[in-house]
Amino acid sequence: MITSEPEVKPRILVFSTEKISDPAIDLAGLLKLHYPASAYTIAVPCSSCIKPQWIMHAFQKGFDGVFIAADGTDCPYSDSCTKWTGNIVTRTHQLMKEKSINASRLKMAAICSVCSEAFVKHIRSFYAHLSEEKAKGSHDE
Repeated sequence: MITSEPEVKPRILVFSTEKISDPAIDLAGLLKLHYPASAYTIAVPCSSCIKPQWIMHAFQKGFDGVFIAADGTDCPYSDSCTKWTGNIVTRTHQLMKEKSINASRLKMAAICSVCSEAFVKHIRSFYAHLSEEKAKGSHDE
């Protein structure tokens, strides 16, 4: 009997923003644009309100990657959203390093409300990267 190794299916937690990136993700579904089913979304008001502890908690709970679908310059709440969200990623990368978690497991991109194809492209690419890393066993640094 030939046995094959189980397929590696990375789980990705996506933080999306209620007014900007979440509509793009919804539109991806309406347009039947396919991305991995193991990508789960949590909507937040603004990407700058994400806490590094939330991201670290996702890793502790077994998520292979975290993707921040950031507001970017379209943020309705603050002109400084891009800067603040970047600071969150920087702080989280520091925490990840302390825990020997590979920094490539956290990605961020600005996703506008009609950027469905861009979102799907980012998630597919991230999924492929995580699949490769998971198969090699190099999730940690």
